[in-house]
Amino acid sequence: MQFHLDLIEDKVEFFEASSLAALEKKIAEKIEQNRAILLSVHAVTHQMQMDADGHKHFSAVVHFKAK
Repeated sequence: MQFHLDLIEDKVEFFEASSLAALEKKIAEKIEQNRAILLSVHAVTHQMQMDADGHKHFSAVVHFKAK
């Protein structure tokens, strides 16, 4: 039996929330989790949109790369 491990070099994750504080919390938790597998943040892109009722919707894309 052969056992082979591949190293994760790049990982892109998507996040969404109804408030900026909730979005920041989700991203911070994921940063800590990915730090355990030796990935660090390479880039972050975020947006805010409003629906017809005036409710805000926040989203972000975080690109993680191996250290």
